[in-house]
Amino acid sequence: MKILLIEDDDAFIKVLTRMLKAQQYIVDSVKDGEMGWTYGSTFEYDLMLMDVVLPKVDGISLCKRFRTEGYATPIMLLTAQDTNTAKVQGLDAGADDYVVKTCDQTELTARIRALLRRGSNNPFPLLTWGDLILNPSTCEVTYKGQPLALTTKEYELLELMLRDSQHVFSTEEILDHLWSSEAFPSEATVRSHIRRVRNKLVAVGAPHDFIATMHGRGYYLKAIQPDASASSPAATEPSSRSPHPDSNWASSSQLGTDSSATEDTAPLVDPYSADAQQQYVAFLNDVWSTTKPTSLEQVKALFEAIQALHADRLAPHHQAQAQQLAHKLAGTLSIFGLHKAVHLARQLEHWLGSQDALHPNQAPLMHHLMVELQQVIQSATQIQLSQVPQGHSPLLLLVSAEDAFNQAMGAIASSRGIQVEIVSPLELDSTLTALEMAIDVAGQPPDLLLLRLPDHLTKPSEIGEVSQPHPFLQYVQPCTQRYPTVPIVVMGDRLRTGDRLEVARRGGKLFLDHSTSPEQAMTAAVNLMRRSKLAPKVMIVDDDQHWLRTLPTLLKPWGFKVTTLADPQQFWTVLQAVVPDVLVLDVNLPEINGFELCQMIRNDPHWQRLPVLFLSVLTDSTHQQQAFAAGADDYLCKPLMGGELANRILSRLQRVKAWAG
Repeated sequence: MKILLIEDDDAFIKVLTRMLKAQQYIVDSVKDGEMGWTYGSTFEYDLMLMDVVLPKVDGISLCKRFRTEGYATPIMLLTAQDTNTAKVQGLDAGADDYVVKTCDQTELTARIRALLRRGSNNPFPLLTWGDLILNPSTCEVTYKGQPLALTTKEYELLELMLRDSQHVFSTEEILDHLWSSEAFPSEATVRSHIRRVRNKLVAVGAPHDFIATMHGRGYYLKAIQPDASASSPAATEPSSRSPHPDSNWASSSQLGTDSSATEDTAPLVDPYSADAQQQYVAFLNDVWSTTKPTSLEQVKALFEAIQALHADRLAPHHQAQAQQLAHKLAGTLSIFGLHKAVHLARQLEHWLGSQDALHPNQAPLMHHLMVELQQVIQSATQIQLSQVPQGHSPLLLLVSAEDAFNQAMGAIASSRGIQVEIVSPLELDSTLTALEMAIDVAGQPPDLLLLRLPDHLTKPSEIGEVSQPHPFLQYVQPCTQRYPTVPIVVMGDRLRTGDRLEVARRGGKLFLDHSTSPEQAMTAAVNLMRRSKLAPKVMIVDDDQHWLRTLPTLLKPWGFKVTTLADPQQFWTVLQAVVPDVLVLDVNLPEINGFELCQMIRNDPHWQRLPVLFLSVLTDSTHQQQAFAAGADDYLCKPLMGGELANRILSRLQRVKAWAG
């Protein structure tokens, strides 16, 4: 898959290009909006990634131009601006997704895969053709369960053909899709790669003409015969593409090669392995060695802008330039996991972007931020693996004034790979500003909030007396309203019945006694975080593509992990790959109806307890009775609100859990 990256930050280009290439993408990069238009309108890309703030033509305007000219290539906007207004502007301009640069590597690559699936003829998590299965998430390829050891280009070739399995690919098309615009391979390179992939397929039992040749046209996947594996999609070969086995494939080595044919000899590497992560950190440190001086120069330029502001000499266009400089700093620093520096740069960007003229009296406070930003950058001599934006590292937000407890919790959290941000209860106010500042510094929403109530503010209750609740418990309910999915744990006096009652009323999940040790408190917190993060997996089978695109959005507020499938021929393969907690079926499906799929589930000992819900436009009692006779657990009628479907799914999951317990 080929991606165009439009970005003017050298450090970001280096890091993102390396990350994308590790995920087997071909990347072209340009540094301004005009070149972005030239490349995007000249070459064919599967996805365009573009920054919002670009020289010559900004990302919003460029996105609008592509859409106005009729280009349907998926577009993802990348920016350091984490505001709803900026996101709305980007999506209204025609972007398909909007990603803040501080998002971790796994989230970014997952969203890229989702966009590529959306624009593909085969929008499923797994790409299959007969007994061949390719998993884009893990870059694993198997044939009849046997793994194929492929090089990067061999993998890319198979993925290209599987994503458009009904297409005949000419040599020119393959060259255009699999090599960057800077490479100049010959047609012999393509033939060499085709030969190598065929050899590896034959070695694991595939027919010689699995990748067939149509002379004068190109290469295609041979149609699956009726007696092929049950997991194969029901594919038929168009009459214009009659089978024509390539009888000369074994001797194609005689066709010759060039230097590009041998450029891809290394096997695929797992980008998330320990060795790959260490190599990535070493690469980041190498980039940081050249980026750090540039960042300090940018800070110096911002200093000069602040001084001009102090002297009341900052013209509006200079203020806009300073805002863009702060924006670029935030984006650059986010790559290296310098969360505090990103937060400071964003504050400066926000102030400099104010519609009102900045008052000189604000200069001292901005100067203080600049000094702190410079110190953070200067002190960052070595990027550590723990800093690198990657898979989600849990964040514990600790509200406590007990220094000894806080230090102990910090040490225990560090040993378990958990971030801790500490806020003093005395800093809390009705707007929860202190909590939000801590979240901004951490660069992610919290996974759990632990509130340790100070002892000295209240007296113990008498026996039999329901005491007045602790004054700091007034902040529990605003927290549950602001962060509804975040579990809240309160530590307080075990004798204070009023506190326990207030915690339960206001949405707290756990009450611990003050005597609970830091180790015990952390264990309880980890268990609660783990339970809250186990997102139920929901698999939905429906041939209505619009409905399938709508459902993940409808169910998102409830935290479900949704997999959608339109082709029931792929059902068993996807079911075993996803292992869902709940299955949602439509009744009318092509070739295999929902009742038959449900019966298949109930006839399999491994899956017969899987909850099955039907969701259909058919409202008559006859079809509902058929569904329950086939083994359905519930039957819902379209249209319905996301909340109703989510509640029915949750209810079914709770019953399964209670039954299992």
